[in-house]
Amino acid sequence: MALSDTILLGLAIVIILFLLSGIRIVKEYERGVIFRLGRLVGARGPGIFYVIPILESMQVVDLRTVTYDVPPQEVVTRDNVTVRVNAVVYYRVVDPEKAITEVYDYKFATAQIAQTTLRSVIGQAELDELLSEREKLNLKLQQIIDEATDQWGIKVSAVEIKDVELPKEMQRAMAMQAEAERERRAKIIRADGEYQAALKLKEAAEILSESRGAMMLRILQTMNEISNAQNTTIVFPIPIEILEYFAETKRGKKEQ
Repeated sequence: MALSDTILLGLAIVIILFLLSGIRIVKEYERGVIFRLGRLVGARGPGIFYVIPILESMQVVDLRTVTYDVPPQEVVTRDNVTVRVNAVVYYRVVDPEKAITEVYDYKFATAQIAQTTLRSVIGQAELDELLSEREKLNLKLQQIIDEATDQWGIKVSAVEIKDVELPKEMQRAMAMQAEAERERRAKIIRADGEYQAALKLKEAAEILSESRGAMMLRILQTMNEISNAQNTTIVFPIPIEILEYFAETKRGKKEQ
């Protein structure tokens, strides 16, 4: 009798443990996808629920945003420049059932889509576009990857190109181009300054030419400035009016 009681007690304990093994707890950021005899039942959670042992199985899916760092990809741009580009992709699962049933490994599949799309989009862009219009390329990458992964229940929220590595020869060429551009701008600025200065001198000359005394006062003011500078040599300019006087006098003698 004691042996049979022990066996019954052991069987009872085994049955209780077997039944308790079906208890599952899913966190707030997780969902449990349930299969019953191989058929999809649905997603459950968060919280505690019961999974029938042997008849049902569960796969847990994390709903938090995943950050995937795309490894550097060597790409030839449309203008035949070889660059190495890496990026980061932010995505999350919005439909746990599709993420489990529509693709074998949604993380690996998303990573492969991100790498191939990055090479494709960068290969269709020129180097200047890659360097100056990165936001537009980020948006294009996000749209393409999101459309490809939508059937897997995955939402791609953002794609950011992190770094663009150029060959050293191209870096030197770009530095020379930038230097030449700065020199061009400097020459244009200097020429514009000289043009404006010439206009102001022309206006000043027209004002001074209206009065002979004004010209003489300007000459005296200039001499005063030179004397204050403690120079040992003073250059005394000859007023144009004097030259005009001699020219008119000489012309009058020839007419006589």
